[in-house]
Amino acid sequence: MEHIYPSARYLPFGDTALVVEFGNIIDLTVNRKVIALNEAILEANIIGVEETVPTYRSLLIRYNPEKIAYEHLVEQIKEIEKRLRDTPPPKKTRKFTIPVVYGSIYGPDLKDVAEYHGLTENQVVEIHSRKEYRVYMIGFVAGFPYLGEVPEEIATPRLPTPRLKVPAGSVGIAERQTGIYPCEAPGGWRIIGRTPIKLFDADWRPPALLKPGDIVRFMPISEEEFKRIEELVKSGAYKLEFREE
Repeated sequence: MEHIYPSARYLPFGDTALVVEFGNIIDLTVNRKVIALNEAILEANIIGVEETVPTYRSLLIRYNPEKIAYEHLVEQIKEIEKRLRDTPPPKKTRKFTIPVVYGSIYGPDLKDVAEYHGLTENQVVEIHSRKEYRVYMIGFVAGFPYLGEVPEEIATPRLPTPRLKVPAGSVGIAERQTGIYPCEAPGGWRIIGRTPIKLFDADWRPPALLKPGDIVRFMPISEEEFKRIEELVKSGAYKLEFREE
C-alpha cells in the first residue's frame, strides 16, 4: 500500500551510505521533506559526508566510514530532521519557463499521444503547457529532471521498445511524469517536443540548470523561434531567467 510514513526510516545502504525514507509514494509532501533535509545536510557540512542524492521519496547520503561512524551519522541526521519538523524552513521556489517546439521532427510521438487519448495534437500541447511541474528529482543521466505530475488526460505509457538515441533537449512523457533529456541518450519516453535550452554543462557551478524543488512551465514556440534561441544558446548569448517566490 502506498502511504507517507509516520516517521522517517533510516536504513543502511552498503558500508558507505545511509538512506532516509519518508514514504513509498510520489507525493508533494514527501518530496518537500526530502529536499528540505538534503539542503539542511549540505548547509551543516558534516565531516565525512561526501554526497547526497535526493529522489522522489528518499535521500541517499554517501559517507566516508573512516571519518564518521554510521551510528554517529544517523544521530546527526536525526537531529537535523527533528529541527526541520519543529521549525520548517521558509519555502523559496525558483520558477522557470522553458520554450518548447512541439510535434513534427521535434516531437515524433505527439501524434501517437494524441491518438491514444482521442485528442488533437494541439489539445495535447495545450494541456501539457498549461500546467506547472515540480522537479521531483534529477537522475537517469546528468541533469535529467523528473517533473510531475502530468495531467491524467495526457498521461501515456513508455514506448514498448526504447529508442537508441533521443536528441538533447527532447521533452517526453512517461505515465504521469514529464522530463527533458539534457543530452543525447537512449530512452523510452514519448517525445512530444524539444527545447533549445541547455540543461547541463560540466563547467557550470552547479553543472545542472534545474534542481529538485524547482518549478517548470513549458512555453510553446515556433520552429523559427526554436532555431533563433538555439543559435543564441550556442553563442552563449542566451540566459534562461527564473523568478523566485
